[in-house]
Amino acid sequence: MNVMIWIGFTVVALLAVVATVYSLRAHRQLQQHQRQYEALINVLRNEIQAMTSSSIGMGHRLVDIESRLNITAEKQQELANRDPGVLAYNQAARLMEMGADVDDLVQNCGIGRPEAELMALLHKEVAAPQVRGRR
Repeated sequence: MNVMIWIGFTVVALLAVVATVYSLRAHRQLQQHQRQYEALINVLRNEIQAMTSSSIGMGHRLVDIESRLNITAEKQQELANRDPGVLAYNQAARLMEMGADVDDLVQNCGIGRPEAELMALLHKEVAAPQVRGRR
């Protein structure tokens, strides 16, 4: 009977060793998978951080460019307003749209008769397709 008990203990001990080895292997595989997942998470985290930094940098550059564009547009408008010739032609164009004739342009805008006649011809040419389109 002692032999049977020893055999039983031996079998139980072997089963315990096999279960322990299997458990250790499973634990090692889990640890290996966990390290792989953590490495992937770190890679993704670094990529997201790089993309975020790039986006922020691009946003700053766009704001700077928009600011420069606004300044340039303001300066261009100031220059257009300073040039009396441009103002005269702008005023003449508005008067032409309201139905003024060549004499009105010469008297009110300070431009010469040839320029006024040229503007009248251009106005007629531009207005002609609009009139044809309405028919």
